[in-house]
Amino acid sequence: MTGYRPKKRVLILCTGNTCRSQMAEGFVNHLLGDAWSAFSAGTEPGERVHPLAVEVMREVGIDISGGRPEPVDQYIGQRWNLVVTVCDGAEASCPVFPGGNEQIHVGFPDPATAKGSREERLAVFRKVRDAIAARLLPEVERRT
Repeated sequence: MTGYRPKKRVLILCTGNTCRSQMAEGFVNHLLGDAWSAFSAGTEPGERVHPLAVEVMREVGIDISGGRPEPVDQYIGQRWNLVVTVCDGAEASCPVFPGGNEQIHVGFPDPATAKGSREERLAVFRKVRDAIAARLLPEVERRT
C-alpha cells in the first residue's frame, strides 16, 4: 500500500483520568485520528468520567460518554510515540515508559474542583476544554 503510515500512539495521563485526560483523548481521536490513536489513563483512576466533562465535550460534537478511567499500569509495557501529562500530580508520579518515547507536560487546572452553581462549574469545564484544544492539540499535531 503506497503512502500507508501507521498511526502514532499517544498516552495522556492525569491523576484521576475523569476529566482532563478524557477530554484530551477525545479531542485527539476526533480531530487528529487520521494520524494518531489516543489513550488515557490515571495514576489514581476515579470511578467514572465526570458528567460535566461529557457534557462540555458533547457541546463541541465529541462523545466521550463511553470512556472509562483506567490505571496507567496497564499501559507501561506498550510502545508509545508520545506520553503527555496534563496535571501536575501525574507529572510528578509519571512512571518511566521504556522505548525512547517522548514525554511532555501540558498542564491544566482540575475542573472537577470547581465550586459554585452548575453554570459556574460548567464555565470552568468549558474553559479547561478550550485550553486543551488550544494548547495540547498543537503539541500533538506538530509531532505528526
